[in-house]
Order: sequence, then C-alpha cells, then structure tokens
Amino acid sequence: MSRFLGNPFLMLTLVAVFWGGNAIAGKLAVGHVSPMLLTTLRWLFAVTFIAPFALQNVRSQWPIIRNHLGTLFLFGAFGFAGFNALFYYALNYTTAINVTIEQSIMPLIVFFGNFLLFKLKPSRLQFIGFSLTLLGVAVTVSHGHLASLLRLDLNRGDALMLLAALLYGGYTVALKYKPNLHWQVMILVLAVSALLSSLPLAYVEYRAGNLIFPDLQGVGVILYIAIFPSLFAQSLYIRGVEMVGGNRANLFINLVPVFGSILAVLILGEVFHTYHIFALGLVIAGILLAEHGAKSSVEAES
Repeated sequence: MSRFLGNPFLMLTLVAVFWGGNAIAGKLAVGHVSPMLLTTLRWLFAVTFIAPFALQNVRSQWPIIRNHLGTLFLFGAFGFAGFNALFYYALNYTTAINVTIEQSIMPLIVFFGNFLLFKLKPSRLQFIGFSLTLLGVAVTVSHGHLASLLRLDLNRGDALMLLAALLYGGYTVALKYKPNLHWQVMILVLAVSALLSSLPLAYVEYRAGNLIFPDLQGVGVILYIAIFPSLFAQSLYIRGVEMVGGNRANLFINLVPVFGSILAVLILGEVFHTYHIFALGLVIAGILLAEHGAKSSVEAES
C-alpha cells in the first residue's frame, strides 16, 4: 500500500479509471434518479462513509478548518457539487463518450489559470500537447464538423460539460491555496460543503417537477459514485496534485476518455464514431507530448 501511495502516476491513472466509470454510472442514472438529487445523495453517502474515519483528525485540526472555512466551502461547492451537477445533467443530453473526451479540456484550463495567477509558463512541448488536446475536444464537441463551432451550434449536453470542465479546472488551480489538512479531513470538509451547496439544487429540481427518486438501479449507481469517483478518486487526485503539481496531475484526466470510451462501448453499447477515434488520438498524443515536456522542464531546472 505504501508503494502504491508513493507512486503518483499509478494513483492518477486509477483516478482516470474511476472517473471514466463515473460517466458510465451517470448515464445509467438517467431515468432512475434525477441529476441534482444524484449529486446530493452522492455527497450524503460520501460523508457517511468517510466521517467515522476522519472525525478524530477533524477535532485536532479544527482551528485550521475554521480559519479557512470560506475557502474550503467554495472548493466543495464548485469543485465537487457544481461540477457534478453539470456533469450528470449533461449526460441527459449527450453520450458518455462525448462527456469523457470533453473532460480533456481541463488541463488547458489549468494551464491558463496557472499562467495568469502564478506565471507558470509551459514548455514548447507542453503547449503543443495542450493544443492537440484542445483540438481533440473541439472535434468531439462539433461531432467532427469543426465549422459548426463558428456558428456556436453546440449540443446542450456538450455545452454543459464544457462549463463543468471550467469549474473543475478552476478548482484544480485553486488547490494551490488549500490549507495543510490531513487528506481525510480535506475530503470530509469538502464533501460536507458539496452536500450543503447541492441541497438548493435538489430543491429547485423538486419545485420544477423534475425530481426522480432512485429505484434499485439508481441506488446501485449512487453507491458506486459515492465510493469510487467521490472518495477514492478525489483523495488520490488531491494526493497526486500535492506530489506532481496541478499541471502534470491534470494531464492524467486525459486518460479518462480512454477508459470511459471503452466502458461506454462495452457497458452502454454506445457507438464509437470515426471522429471519436480521431479525437481520442489527438488527446493521447497531447498527454504524451505534454508529459514529456513537463519532464524536460524539470530536468532543465535541475
């Protein structure tokens, strides 16, 4: 276990597997539990699971939590609740394959955020890698017809997913400001923040008459999402960011479409179009180039 926790690349790859499965679970939830209620129940279950393990550390670290309560709440509200609400809502209108590929724009968002706030400049290879990723996402969003982007002719689900990616990219950049908390405490506080901030969304869904209470399949989806994409993936992701930095950690989000696409075809029976193959190739090329560029930058600095 210690060897696993000491290998950031293995941890971040597993994060990509869990998040790829999150898109499949979100698609399986359609018609079985509504997206805002799914977001609320996801974090309710997550809080229930982790609270018994984290409470002792919460008591000892409460002064730190209290001093950073506003920042931590915003992390949970935007990075956890806001992202997932948009993510699950998007899956009502687009495919799991599209959603997983569109997540690949997050590293580009993180790059711009880090450049604007912290003046972190990418190497030439990183820039080329980010550009290939952006092109891959553009091919996916436009369904292979790039000219449609000039007309802003976007599927509602694809547009929602891009907005979700913007939220999570901003959250990743903001993790630079996170207080020094035990990882269990960090996850618990953010999960509680996500739960509280998602309650108004579920209420609005209820008032609009769109609330769907979970059936048996819905419960299974909630349990998977609460344990794997929520607790395990978020914990490993935060640890990965600590070890290799936001730019490099975010590159592994580009593995999400690889695992997500495979699972979407095998489990959901979705059709893998030619433009998906082209887009996925661009994304994989982007991650390889950007990661090589990151290594070259580190070696040059040392």
